[in-house]
Amino acid sequence: MSRPRQIYFAIISAFLVTAALAGCTGGGPTPKSSGVTLRLGYLTRITHASALVGIENGAFARNLGPGVNFQPQPFSQGTAETTALLSGQLDAAFVGPNPAFNAWQRSNGTAIKIISGSATGGTSMVVKPGITAAADLRGKTVADPALGGAQDVSLRDWLLKNGLKTNPQGGGDVSIKPTTPESAIVQQFISNQIAGAIESAPYDVQLVNAGGVRLWSDPNTITILVVRQEFLSAHPDVVAALVRGQIEANDTIHNNPDAAAQAANATLTKALGSGLSPEVLTASFQETTFTNDPGVQSLNDQVRKAVAVGLLQPLNLDGIFDLGPLNRELAAVGKPAVAA
Repeated sequence: MSRPRQIYFAIISAFLVTAALAGCTGGGPTPKSSGVTLRLGYLTRITHASALVGIENGAFARNLGPGVNFQPQPFSQGTAETTALLSGQLDAAFVGPNPAFNAWQRSNGTAIKIISGSATGGTSMVVKPGITAAADLRGKTVADPALGGAQDVSLRDWLLKNGLKTNPQGGGDVSIKPTTPESAIVQQFISNQIAGAIESAPYDVQLVNAGGVRLWSDPNTITILVVRQEFLSAHPDVVAALVRGQIEANDTIHNNPDAAAQAANATLTKALGSGLSPEVLTASFQETTFTNDPGVQSLNDQVRKAVAVGLLQPLNLDGIFDLGPLNRELAAVGKPAVAA
């Protein structure tokens, strides 16, 4: 074979090997969109570790590619994320179910779509020793992160089922005190200003470490991923890449939990100025289940609870889900689809 032909076949072989390797990565194509900004909201809690991990280890940035200006933005409350989504200051967000329901209802179903799950569980009612039942809270004050948040609805529903009434103004048989920042709840517990609180990881773990007792834990969906409908329509390829990043982040949590915990803690440190102790970090991950499935049954149950306690008007979730991008990305990596 002549020298030129040898060089030609060597080049072709190298090209074919490179193409084959690229095809084995399992990831989808980076978005064709360029000059697009994606503003992603998340809360500084371990129940938002899908976001925390994907931000730190580059899962989102890698999948979005260089043509997308990725801007993650931390929040302390899901209700604030709802306001940002409705005002167009965020394009997508990891958020609790009830803030998402509020965005859907306030916009008459035009603002957002739920495009993925993220986490379930990771939430507990922690009380002072000696409190063993709801009745022991009568006349006492308890705290939660925000009026109308997922924890707030779960707490009010549990109290109502146990014959204790509450109202949004903090009155009733048990006074509920929405408190921000959430770190203040821990301090109020230590100083005996409150008898207990419903909190999500890591704050419920910190309450237990401060001498509290878990009275009950909530296994329901606690975090989902939503996107503004306008952004989804304009940039479906970017949304698909965001979902790929979410799947990759959850895979890291499942397959390499130590690395995931360190990545999550690094994001918290950058956002808050300090991270979590190893003990709190480990316990927070252990009590939370990370999943791409939003848990439709759980979400419908939470709507019912919010209506029952007077924090939401009757609401039909038909149309709120768009799991097409998620199920396509799950299929691409050999994972089962989730149902809407």
